[in-house]
Amino acid sequence: MLRISDHFQDSDLGRQRQGNEDNYFVRAPLFVVADGMGGAQAGEVASELAVREFERGLPDGRNPAEALVELIQAANRRIHDTERSDSQRAGMGTTTTAAYVTPDAVVIAHVGDSRAYLFRDGDLIRLTRDHSLVEELVARGKLTEEQAEAHPQRSVITRALGPEPNVEVDIEAFPARHGDLILLCSDGLTSMVPEPRLKPILEAGGALEPLGRELIAAANEAGGRDNITVILFRLEEVEDRRGDTQSMATVEYDTFQGEPPTRQGTAKPVTATDEQEAAYRRSGTVALQAIRPGDPEVGGAAAPAREPPRRRKRRRFKPLAIFVLIFVVPLLIAGWLATRAVYFVGTDPRDGNTVTVFRGLPYELPLGLRLYDRYYASGVGLDTVPAARRATFTDHRLRSRDDAEDLVIQLEKGQVE
Repeated sequence: MLRISDHFQDSDLGRQRQGNEDNYFVRAPLFVVADGMGGAQAGEVASELAVREFERGLPDGRNPAEALVELIQAANRRIHDTERSDSQRAGMGTTTTAAYVTPDAVVIAHVGDSRAYLFRDGDLIRLTRDHSLVEELVARGKLTEEQAEAHPQRSVITRALGPEPNVEVDIEAFPARHGDLILLCSDGLTSMVPEPRLKPILEAGGALEPLGRELIAAANEAGGRDNITVILFRLEEVEDRRGDTQSMATVEYDTFQGEPPTRQGTAKPVTATDEQEAAYRRSGTVALQAIRPGDPEVGGAAAPAREPPRRRKRRRFKPLAIFVLIFVVPLLIAGWLATRAVYFVGTDPRDGNTVTVFRGLPYELPLGLRLYDRYYASGVGLDTVPAARRATFTDHRLRSRDDAEDLVIQLEKGQVE
């Protein structure tokens, strides 16, 4: 059985920022780091709202992975609602990376580009994948890992809490063992101290507080361009007095997208109570069969005979209804599906400046019904685009997804002249 033998946490302003938009939460066995984004202290508000959701902890008896996802999704809704209701908070968001230690595994829940690392037997293993522009370019083979480390747009993230009403959370459980050292950090550390330089610092070992201070100092010595948040915790083996319990080390989780993570390995038999509880978790209510005193199954008297149901009159469909069902509805469905296959580039209507890729048609119907939705918001404002090229990003010409993405990526890479 594992427990946390030591932990350290701190957040530093860095050398070039006037305010700290990072926040963290530590209450063993739960550790969370959040890196906010957005001007006028909006990023600080977003990251604080995120970590506040974790203050109530994980409910007893709940699957840790499922509980972490629900907390992050609740934080996302809270940040999104705040951003929509307060014009001064427009565009705010935050990354979130959380770690929860079970008796024999570490569960990681992750959105954004704050990272989690495992240092074990001299090896540094990254446990999270950045949701960022450069990470997507690396995945497509358009950038190497070395090019990504030095890319000018490496801080542009493609997934965060706040911008959208729903967020996809990456979640995985990693089998852990005695001596494992876990690092959670904002990109203020990793953008200044790349992985080849992180490893020698962690190899020095020793107490976690001086080790954490050394990591922060290394980021500041490299320029300290962003806020720097570091959480470290070390695991140790202790005698297991829990009795015969299922090992979390045999459980694996894939990206969570709304349904509870699938449990791999030996599963206990499913009872009627389990099914009802599962239904409750999925839909928020349990459909129970009503038990009447007269039911023979519960020992009651026989129920009185019921009158035969009255015969209902058949409803006849009118020709107009048939026409609508056969011709109009399929046309509407086909039209809606067509809007899902086209894209255009414009500016985000919320600030009128951020260059954004939209999916659908660039039209708005009465009552505010839009035929488009935001697909990808870049990290570049229209006011930074050369005046002679701005029309390219505001003409709303219909494009394929690849064409629209490539145009915006060229802008983010500074290749538009």
